[in-house]
Formats: sequence, C-alpha cells, structure tokens
Amino acid sequence: MTDTLTTDRPSSPVAAAKPVARGRKRNPRRPAWEEPPTALGQAAKGVPLGVVLLAVLGPLWIIVVTSLSTRAAVNRAGGLVIWPDGLTLEAYRQMLGDPTVRTALLVSLGITLVGTAVSLVISILCAYGLSRPRSVGHRFLLVLLIITMFVSGGLIPTFLVVTGLGGYGQWWALILPGAVSVFNILVLRSFYSETSADLIDAARVDGAGDWRILWSVVLPTSRAVTAVVALFYAVGYWNSFFNVMLYMPTESERWPLTYVLLTYVNRGNGLPGSINSGFGTAHAQTAPLSLQMAVVVLTLVPLLLVYPFLQKHFRTGVLTGAIKG
Repeated sequence: MTDTLTTDRPSSPVAAAKPVARGRKRNPRRPAWEEPPTALGQAAKGVPLGVVLLAVLGPLWIIVVTSLSTRAAVNRAGGLVIWPDGLTLEAYRQMLGDPTVRTALLVSLGITLVGTAVSLVISILCAYGLSRPRSVGHRFLLVLLIITMFVSGGLIPTFLVVTGLGGYGQWWALILPGAVSVFNILVLRSFYSETSADLIDAARVDGAGDWRILWSVVLPTSRAVTAVVALFYAVGYWNSFFNVMLYMPTESERWPLTYVLLTYVNRGNGLPGSINSGFGTAHAQTAPLSLQMAVVVLTLVPLLLVYPFLQKHFRTGVLTGAIKG
C-alpha cells in the first residue's frame, strides 16, 4: 500500500509542475506569476525596454557626435549629425578656452556642493525630529509641511521676500529659497521611523542623546536613502537656472553653466565672454551647432560621472523608503 501511494503521488510540488513547464501549459492550480516565462512574454518585455533605451541613448548619441563634428560634416548633414564624419575636438577646445564657460563651471560646482550640503543638513534634522513620536508638535509641523506641497505663496511674494532680505545679487539667493524639499523630508522621515527601536534604546541606556543617536545610529543605518536624497538635491542645484534670472544681475561672471547653456543654445546667442560671439576667425571651421552641443555635453558629464557610484543606493533607498512609507 505504501509503495502504491509513493509511486502515484508526486514527491514535491516542484516535481508536479515539471510536466506543465515542459508543455508551457497553464496550470490552473498555480498563480500566473509562478509560471515559467514564455518566449512571447520575454519578447513582450524586451521590445518596450529596447524602445525606451533607444529613446534615451539616441538623442545622447546625436548630441555627442554633433559636438565632435566639423563644420563641413554639419553642413552635409543639414543640422544634427547621426553618423560620425570628420570628428574633431575643436568645439571643446574653443568652449573650454572661453573664460565665461570656465567661470560658469566653477560657479555651478560651488552652488551644487554648498547647496546640497545645506539642504541635506536641514532635511536630515527636520526628518529626524518629525520621526520621533515624542517630539513636541511633530504632527502639527508634519501637516504644515504637507500643506506646502500643494499650496504655494507664488513667484511674486517669493521674489519680494528674497529681495526684501537683501538677496538680490547675493549667492545665497541661489540656494536658500529652494533649499528644502518636503518630498525628500518625507522620504527621510519614513526611513528614520523604521530605525530599529532596540538600537536607539541601547544607545540611550549608554547615555547617548538625540544628537549622538542621529550621528552614530540613524545616519549609519540610512546611507542608502541619504545618498538618494543627496543625488536629488545635487541634480536640482546643477540644473537650476530660474533663480539666476530672478536674483542675479546681468554680469556673466555670476552665471552658472546651465544659464550659459540657456543663453547660448535657446536664445541663439554666442558665448558671452567670447570674441566675435564665440566663433572668431581662428575657429572658422567650428560649426555653431557643434559648440552648442559641446556645451550640452559639458552640462551632462558631471551627472553621468556621479550617478554610477550612487545607482545601487538609488534603487535601495527609493524602494525601501516607498515600502516603509
């Protein structure tokens, strides 16, 4: 009797599913997500991903190739160059030789580094205070922060406040008005709220205060989400140009790289510090379009260099914060 039962009944659910897997037939006793993928299903996933990849890398390829093309190649293509033809670095030499671009690059780096540090400090302190259930008025402050995500004072009141405080023409006007993102604070708060209570209690037993707990317990266990928030702030500061239009005078020495890009590409002007609108007789072989694309590449390069080092933290921090939220 035992031998009959052993031979008639499969030894495990995996063994029972094997004949179904070979025939690619739907097993009604198993959920759809437990079925092995089919070739059609893999293709259905791969085709949209390939289209998205081409949509992202295609324009980037065209920008880089155009920036490396000569005037003759740009003229033959009638504009943007798709296939390399007569590559040269003359556009980059001319662009980096312009004092306005060099100064703008330093200004952008300074604003990004200082602004990211200031924003991180404010966001971390605010999020940690709101994540502690015994904080005084933390629920009321949390509601006020959430309201600001949907209700804004507007552009004109903000401009009047910043200029009234003496911010016109000052560097801090490019950082402080947008130093805090409520969304980033909520992401950090959600992560800090799930910090192990045993670790915090053990630190308090050892005599640690809130500052010590934040520095030695909370921050080391939340490096992923901190890196993600830092990336968000850095990208925002690096790409920001609107505050320059509002609070900075017309001297090009205070322009960041993105505003130089706006002036040079979108408005069709030459580099502000260049002779003969950035082209000159010595660079007659450089196409204006190649110079424009070279500025675009220079704007993209720092982000492309930083992102690979934060990519693993980006996925972990965003997904963990979303699940815990």
